[in-house]
Amino acid sequence: MLAIYKKELRSYFTTAIGYVYVGVFLAASALLACYSTLMQGTYDTSNYFVYLLFSFIILIPLLTMKLFSEEKKLRTEQLLLTAPVSITGMILGKYFAAMTMFVGTLLVSTINFFPLYAYMRAETANVESYIPVGPSTSRIVGCLIGIILIGAAFVAIGLFISSLTENQLAAAVITVSVIVVMLLLNLVNEFISVYAIRAVIDWVCVISRFTNFTYGILDFSAMVYYLSLAAVFILLTNRVYEKRRWG
Repeated sequence: MLAIYKKELRSYFTTAIGYVYVGVFLAASALLACYSTLMQGTYDTSNYFVYLLFSFIILIPLLTMKLFSEEKKLRTEQLLLTAPVSITGMILGKYFAAMTMFVGTLLVSTINFFPLYAYMRAETANVESYIPVGPSTSRIVGCLIGIILIGAAFVAIGLFISSLTENQLAAAVITVSVIVVMLLLNLVNEFISVYAIRAVIDWVCVISRFTNFTYGILDFSAMVYYLSLAAVFILLTNRVYEKRRWG
C-alpha cells in the first residue's frame, strides 16, 4: 500500500493536475475568505466554510478523476491487479494519496485567517479586554474537522466513480453531478409537504449536518455519517476490483 501511496502522490506533481488543484484551491479559498469576512467586515467564518464546500463541486473531481481512470487508459490496471498487494491496499493507497493532497492544501489555506487575527490584535488594543473581539478559534477548528470529514466522503465517491470508467472527463462530470445533488439536496425540502420525507432528506443532507460544526460543536452523529459514507464507497470500489480480478 505504501508504494502505491507514494507513486500516486508523486504522480500529482509529475503532471499538471496537482499544481492546478493546489493553485485553484488556494486561489478560490483566498477569494472566498476575502469576500465572506474582510469585505463583509465580520469575524464570522461560518459562511466562508459553507462557500468552500460548494467549491468542492469542481475541486474534488479534479483531484479524483484520474485515480483509476488513468490506469485503464494507460493499460496499467492489470499490473496493479497482479501486483503483490491486496486490492484493499491498492485502493487505500490511492485514497490516502488523494486525501493527503486534500488535507494538506486545506491546512495551507488556513493562512487566510491570519489577517483576521491581525485585525483582532489591533482592535483589542483599543477596547476593554473583557469585550470579545476576533474570530472564534473553536468555530474554525470545528469547521475544519467537518470539512475534512466531508472531503473524505467526497473523495471516496470520486474514487468509486473513477473505478467505473477509463474516461477521466466522464469520471469528473459524474462526480460533479453527484456532489451537486448531495450539497443541494436540502433545497428539495422546500417543495415537499410530507414531514417524513423531509426528515429523511434532512438526515442525509451534507449541508444540514454541517451546521453544528459552524458553531464549533463536534456533532458525533454527523462525523459517523461522513465516515460511514466514505467507508461505503471505498467498499464499493473494492467490490468493483474484486470482480475484475476474479471475473
